[in-house]
Amino acid sequence: MLRRRELLNAAFATAAVGLPLAYDHEAVAATFEAAAAGIGGTVVGAEEVAVVRRLTEGFRSADDKLGGGHGLTTVTAYLTDTVTPMLRARFPSGAVRRDAFGAAAQLACLVGWKHHDLGREGAAQQYYLLGYQLACESDPAGHGAWLMRAMTHQALDLGHPGSCAQLAEEALRRASGKVDRQTEALLLVTCARAYGSVGERAKAAGALVAAEDALSDTRDPVPSYAAASGPVAATVASHTGRTLTAMKDYAAAERHYRTAMLARTPGTYQRGHALTMVNLGKSVAAQHRHEEAVGLWNRSLDFMDGVVSDRGRKEIRAIRTTAAGYGRRGVPGAANLAVRATELLRAQA
Repeated sequence: MLRRRELLNAAFATAAVGLPLAYDHEAVAATFEAAAAGIGGTVVGAEEVAVVRRLTEGFRSADDKLGGGHGLTTVTAYLTDTVTPMLRARFPSGAVRRDAFGAAAQLACLVGWKHHDLGREGAAQQYYLLGYQLACESDPAGHGAWLMRAMTHQALDLGHPGSCAQLAEEALRRASGKVDRQTEALLLVTCARAYGSVGERAKAAGALVAAEDALSDTRDPVPSYAAASGPVAATVASHTGRTLTAMKDYAAAERHYRTAMLARTPGTYQRGHALTMVNLGKSVAAQHRHEEAVGLWNRSLDFMDGVVSDRGRKEIRAIRTTAAGYGRRGVPGAANLAVRATELLRAQA
């Protein structure tokens, strides 16, 4: 799993989306424990694990602002050369061991996310699977479910909904009652997206209502692995918008995209803000408010400047194509938008 060149050359496998459903955590945990029994020497304590978490948060923050292509080599090297060997050490307690594996799982998930953002989907999938295995050693119910969520969203983004509903349902089942209600809301909206992608409108609507209900319960803190995705309200609103878009309810999707944008602190989550604004423009355009869509896409380009993201480049290319068509129809501002998108793509080449 940690041979970087092999991971980079890996192709996304639709059949692998459902692998967590058959993963035997107990058998793997027993293997880990047997291997650890004969280990002597280095002891890793809570301080070392805290350093991993602080550095991971720094890498994640940079990723939000500058995209998946920023610092990928450094982050990957840190995971493979420092953090993974750390897991072979001895720990002063079971709690520290679980914390170490949880920290490693978050870092592996970030590496997977960065590859996904760059369009390297096979590598992303492999790092998500690695993150899932590590998370199961830390918290198979909550953190393990979270990595199942990541794999579900990747498959949905790529248009492979096959095993997504089953995977999302199982993630929710495992975590229900064992995580805070806001994390449960994030898992519920993942179910909604999976249902919406295959046209199960009633199930999708039910999951969205349940997610909104869970989101309102803020009594318990959100675990760090879930908090890393950004403000929960913004994430739920954004994925609600995407679910409603798949269901062709563009007016409702627009409302949720606007909620997502308002739920993020200005100046943070630059890439997420840009992509949400792109989606907002699409929902507005679908309602035939083309001039307004042009204005929104212009604003989205403000956030994409300097961001190294294949997802971002794909959206810029789509904006350029749509704007060119709008320009031929005489939509105000469309011609200038097409030119601006072309210049931005050239600058990012």
